[in-house]
Amino acid sequence: MSDVVGVLALQGAFDKHIEMLQALGVRCRRVRFAQELDECAALIIPGGESTTMSLLIQKFDLYGRLCEFAKEKPMMGICAGAILMADEVGDSRVIALNVIPMTVVRNAYGRQVSSFSAELRLKCDAGGPTYLAHFIRAPGIKSNNENIEVLAEYNGEAVMMRMGRNMVLTFHPELTNDSRIHVCWLKGFHPAYKQELL
Repeated sequence: MSDVVGVLALQGAFDKHIEMLQALGVRCRRVRFAQELDECAALIIPGGESTTMSLLIQKFDLYGRLCEFAKEKPMMGICAGAILMADEVGDSRVIALNVIPMTVVRNAYGRQVSSFSAELRLKCDAGGPTYLAHFIRAPGIKSNNENIEVLAEYNGEAVMMRMGRNMVLTFHPELTNDSRIHVCWLKGFHPAYKQELL
């Protein structure tokens, strides 16, 4: 079975995720075409511009394949990736993948000029130091589904959630040297990291 982690490379900061995965010793590859998903055990959908990314998913005929992939294999969505993984998005230009039952509001914290950083406590790293999270045009995420676990909050609002082996977050872990977010996700499925979910 493949242990390769794919990173959707249509738009956004995908190379930063590649660099972090490589630093963790994880085999990875960029994914642009549907057949490349066959080589992957999991997929990261990076941050970027969700409307543009949604259009490119349609252009490259990836929508159906991504939906099928999500039924069987883990995904992690970052910012725009989290928007795409939702089942309800308040923007008709974004065609959601319906991976996690949650509602997402684009740019919930403001536009680019309102970007900020904040120290977070990570439930999946209980007892560890705070995590410096970078929020850039961050969406808001909400869900009342009892199967979804909130792993981090900012001002009482969920900014990182997990459902099974799928994870979404509204900040950008690839912009730090702190690999705990990626490790937290990898622990759910990757043979080099797999253990009981915390």
